Amino acid sequence: PLFSNQLQKDLEEVKELLTNATRKRVRDVLAAEKQKLELEIKNQPPPKPKDVAEEEKSSLGGYTVKINNYGWDQSDKFVKIYISLNGVQKLPAENVQVNFTERSFDLLVKNLNGKNYTMTFNNLLKPISVEGSSRKIKTDMILVMCKKKREEKWDCLTQVEKESKEKEKAAYDTADPSEGLMNILKKMYAEGDDEMKRTINKAWVESREKQYKGDIPMDI
Repeated sequence: PLFSNQLQKDLEEVKELLTNATRKRVRDVLAAEKQKLELEIKNQPPPKPKDVAEEEKSSLGGYTVKINNYGWDQSDKFVKIYISLNGVQKLPAENVQVNFTERSFDLLVKNLNGKNYTMTFNNLLKPISVEGSSRKIKTDMILVMCKKKREEKWDCLTQVEKESKEKEKAAYDTADPSEGLMNILKKMYAEGDDEMKRTINKAWVESREKQYKGDIPMDI
């Protein structure tokens, strides 16, 4: 919910900037950012009911760590996700749980060296078969096997990854060199913190004021 809240605030600020922006390029940058934020907010998993979330926490105990590092590979029938976790093979098999849906899976590893580990993938690129998917525990590694519903090549793991790749490609494929600076600004704005967004916003406002002053005829 906290992350979702931050995204919501970013979206509000982008909408506010859009209202004030007069330059077409600036508006385009902001519109693209607005679309990206709206998509991220839409793809946030729904919050769990409080009692379920609390119950899960209390049953886990200890400290929970989110896993961010993984590798992946694919065959005609499976997408395979490799997650390194030292000593995972020493745990009882029931401590390593994976829940699959048609377009997502989440992994929970309980009580590995006093910590719990979680990893969630939402909006997988293509549908998977829940029954055909499974996990294997290997030495210092978990292998999650997602059974493809159709035997076809996946270009990436999630829908969000695909959209962000397409946007980046479109942004950098431009032939107009003056677009280059706009693309850098766009990237800085998209990835920047609040301070960075304020700085870019201030620069836009000042640039608009200068242009406005320059447009006033001298004899008024």
